Formats: sequence, C-alpha cells, structure tokens
Amino acid sequence: MDKSLIPALVFLAYFFIPFGVAILLLRLQMKRGGERPPVDFALLRGPGESLRRKIVDGDESLFQRALLLFVAPWVVGCVALGVGLKLGKDYVLFALVAGAVALVVGLILNCWWVYRHFQQRRNYLLGYLGERAVGEWLATLPREYRVFHDVPVDEGKGAFNLDHVVVGPTGLFAIETKTRRKGRAREGFADHKVFYDGRQLIWPWAEDTYGLQQATNEAEWLTKWLRQMTGLDLAARPVLALPGWWVETRTPGPVAVQNPKNLPAHILGKGLRVLDPQQVDLIARQLDSRCRDVKD
Repeated sequence: MDKSLIPALVFLAYFFIPFGVAILLLRLQMKRGGERPPVDFALLRGPGESLRRKIVDGDESLFQRALLLFVAPWVVGCVALGVGLKLGKDYVLFALVAGAVALVVGLILNCWWVYRHFQQRRNYLLGYLGERAVGEWLATLPREYRVFHDVPVDEGKGAFNLDHVVVGPTGLFAIETKTRRKGRAREGFADHKVFYDGRQLIWPWAEDTYGLQQATNEAEWLTKWLRQMTGLDLAARPVLALPGWWVETRTPGPVAVQNPKNLPAHILGKGLRVLDPQQVDLIARQLDSRCRDVKD
C-alpha cells in the first residue's frame, strides 16, 4: 500500500468507526434482550404527516451527506498528492494544484448543498405548521364529524396527499392548505389580506391561482375514489385554506377559500344534512384504513 494514502485512511476511520461500533452494539443489545415494540403500531396520520417525514428524513441524512461532501475533497486531494509524489518532483506542483482545486470545489458544493437543505427544511416546516394550524381548527367540529389528515394517494400519475378530509352530516370536504409567507405589498394593498374573485387569488404582491386547481383536482379524485369504494354518489367540496391570511371573497367560485378559523363555520353551513350517520361511518371507515400507517 502506498504510505501516502495512510493519512487519508486514518482520517476516514476516525469518522466512520464510531458509527459502525454504535450500530453493532445496538443490534447486539436488541438481539440479546429480545426487544421489540409492545404492539405493531398503525396510527392515524396527523396534520402534515408527509412534511414531518420529509423533515425527519432530511435531518437524519444531513450529517452523513455533509460528512461525505466534506471528506471526499480531502480524499481526492490526498490521493492526488500521493500520486504526484510517487511520479516524481515534476508532478508535485500539478498534484498540489489538483488537490487545492478539489478542496475549493468541495467547499463550494458543500456550502451550496447545506444552503439548499436548510432552505428546503424551512419551507417544509412552514407548510407543516400551517397544516397543524388547520388541524387544530378542524378539531373544534362537533363529534359527528370525522376529520382525516394527510390522506395518502399513490395511484396513476404519481404520489400526492390530501391535506385534510372532513366527512359529516353536511357533506364531504377536501381541504388543501397553502401556507405562504408575507412580504412587501403593492401600493393600496394591505400585507395581510388576500382577495378571491372566483377565478384567482389577489395577493398583496400579485395575482395567481396558487392552490385553486390543486384543490379542485384533489376533490375530484376523492369523489371518484369514494364512489368506487362505497357506491355513494357524493361530490367532495373543494376548500383552500390559507393560514395567517385575512381572506375576503368578492365573488364565490368553485373552490371555497377560507382562513382556518372560518373552516368550522363553512363546513357546518346552514346545517343542511346530506349524509346520515351510517353513510358518514361508511366513508370514515374507508378513509381510516387508508390513513392508518404511522409506525414511527
């Protein structure tokens, strides 16, 4: 073995041996003690479960990925220097330059990746807190209403989830939550208000249809799925929840746009009952079986 590679190998061992030893000890402890969970957990999803999992997965992989991006340039630099020394003095300068370039490029990539990671985590956390806020208001509904969060869908074109589904005497509701940060407002606009004209959302900075089509598509999927599963001809009503925003509807549209605190009143409506308790229970059992997959 080339002796010039020994420092690099020692450097790697110093970082990775503790992980290997810890994993081995944990496995031995579990095997000797016969340890296992007291029950096979299969809990209902809470608000923002998909985002919670993304945050946890990102946090768990952060150290390993950052370590890899940190170690790789040093290994490349040491190898380049070792090869240069082995080939002769004429290649030493080239090896030093190659090693320096590897370190600089590695540093830039590491900074960029860490920045992207925390930027993404910040967005996930904002979305998670928004869904939690909506979930708290939905929890104030009467007992005859059943609320399901983060309903998973993995069919057809790809995986997605319905942020919240509510079923009760007044019908079936598919609620999409969009949590947007506030910023500078245009002249004449308040920075905490958003208007809905039946076609688009009028934000303090611009107009767009952010979340409206998604809410419609998810309600249509829910309608078709429950019709297949239960035989009930019931249309899910799309709702877009905007946590932290004062929402004013100028013209009603196909999607109801609400601040979370107004959701219970919107769902209760005028109290017109379209589902009996047996139908509510039938729909709730289908949603329950789809959402009961939390094991960690």
